[in-house]
Amino acid sequence: MEGGREAQASALDSELPPAADYAMRLQAITADPRLAPFAAFERLRAQQAVDALAKARRSKREAAEYLAQRRVEIAELTARTEATRRDADQLDRERSELLIEASRRDAETARAEAERLRVQAQIQAEEAERLRQQAAQSDLAMQDVEAALSGVADVQAAKLKAAREREAKLAREEAELVAGGKLPASRWDERGEIFTLNATDTFTSGKAALNERGAATVRTLAAYLQATSGSAARIEGVDTKTSLAQQRVEAVRDALVKAGVSRQQVRAAVGATGKSKARVEVVVSTK
Repeated sequence: MEGGREAQASALDSELPPAADYAMRLQAITADPRLAPFAAFERLRAQQAVDALAKARRSKREAAEYLAQRRVEIAELTARTEATRRDADQLDRERSELLIEASRRDAETARAEAERLRVQAQIQAEEAERLRQQAAQSDLAMQDVEAALSGVADVQAAKLKAAREREAKLAREEAELVAGGKLPASRWDERGEIFTLNATDTFTSGKAALNERGAATVRTLAAYLQATSGSAARIEGVDTKTSLAQQRVEAVRDALVKAGVSRQQVRAAVGATGKSKARVEVVVSTK
């Protein structure tokens, strides 16, 4: 007898009224921590349709059941889709964070190597001076020592230059990852690394205000300065009008400071007139 009653109860459970079945499916979404935050509007509409089905007269039950079924399915699909999208966004954020962290580790290694080479170069320079003083009594000995030390200094200078360029490359990559922009091409001279901001691409025509592209470029430059150890920037402007050149220099300086660069790191030079293409140059030097 007990076995018969259990079988009968099981059969009744499997034959739940449609409204009860749909209500249970909606409750399952709410009970799932992964799905519960999503599809609130779709679940509300589905619940309204399920409630209407439970109260529907026989003549309208078929249409009410179809509407309830469709809205429950839409709520389920929307919740799963939004949960999957959230998971994908989280994975993208984690990937970006890992890339930035890896770039920072590489930059720290490069800075440490550059500092080691700088100290080594200083020690060798001090040793060179000591040897020069010892060789002062003999012109011939002095010539031999000068030749040897010059070769050592050239090799050491080349190593130091390569280390600094690698540090700059890694700082560029880190800045572009952090700011989500692109740095302009640069060149090097005895002053340091020079970034040229073309007036047409950077400023509103005939004015000192940064345009959208120029603002993004300056934000990326700010991230580069922050990622470069011991860096300082000198901003120089060139235009046919001295006043406009000066205003553009100040606009770039203010944008760098606003983006997080210390004001002590940035020096604005006096704008200059010139027949060459209007531009602003940011000269980045390191200690």
